[in-house]
Amino acid sequence: MDLRLDRLATLYLVSPLMRLASTAKLSIPVLMYHSISEEDESRVHAYYRTSTAPDVFADQMEQLHGHGYSTCSLAQALDYLRADTQTAARCVVITFDDGYRDFYTQAFPVLNRHGFSATVFLPTAYMGENRVQFKGRECMTWPEARELQRYSTLFGSHTVTHPQLHGLSTRAIDEEIVNSKKTIEEKLGCAIESFAYPFAFPQPDTKFTHMLHDSLRLAGYHNGVCTIVGRADRMSDPFFIERLPINSCDDAALFNAKLAGAYDWISKSQYVAKMAKTQAARLCWQS
Repeated sequence: MDLRLDRLATLYLVSPLMRLASTAKLSIPVLMYHSISEEDESRVHAYYRTSTAPDVFADQMEQLHGHGYSTCSLAQALDYLRADTQTAARCVVITFDDGYRDFYTQAFPVLNRHGFSATVFLPTAYMGENRVQFKGRECMTWPEARELQRYSTLFGSHTVTHPQLHGLSTRAIDEEIVNSKKTIEEKLGCAIESFAYPFAFPQPDTKFTHMLHDSLRLAGYHNGVCTIVGRADRMSDPFFIERLPINSCDDAALFNAKLAGAYDWISKSQYVAKMAKTQAARLCWQS
């Protein structure tokens, strides 16, 4: 395991402080996976890796099962949090971005063995009746998605072409979120209520996030997720729910700490860094 400052701070600073605290807010972890594969990401920093080895994923699901977790949908998670029910105490939402075929071949059999459900977010330009690739990886086909749907796998939109929405025109954004929703509904014959924001979420740009919030609502979405790190709670924006990034570098100790909330500090540090960068750019432009 490579030396990681985020891991050290989480396990040896934040976790002990949390154990000393007498109160804890009600929250639900929403796990963010991408590919379940043995892809070599040794040149990528551990935090940014998007592959989880099949044996690591199996261990993580076994850990959830052993700790008594049950899975729920994003809509159910929001309902539990609004009702302030203890049902949320051992719930987890499992999500997968990009619609890779290895969800069908590697992740689903493990999930099904434990009676777990998951939500898979699809970039519809890379879905077909025949095999299509995205970022060099094979994606699911529509027949495979329909088969998974019969076993309680849920699906959501991940746009049409997986663009960086930040910087696009409102019209272009609307085309991405409306057309992807329409396509999935036509192909799978069910209402699509969830959306996953592609790429890093531009949280400091409140003008953009307010616009996107309104566009998603008008398009008929009920909830969504993004890359803000943390667990969902009653204060979460239902369209930009926080998630916990998971990959092969999450050993049992770090995985458990993320579930418990000891990794939530990351989002605050990232927000401060982004705000500082934005302010520096503004000052540079004005000078």
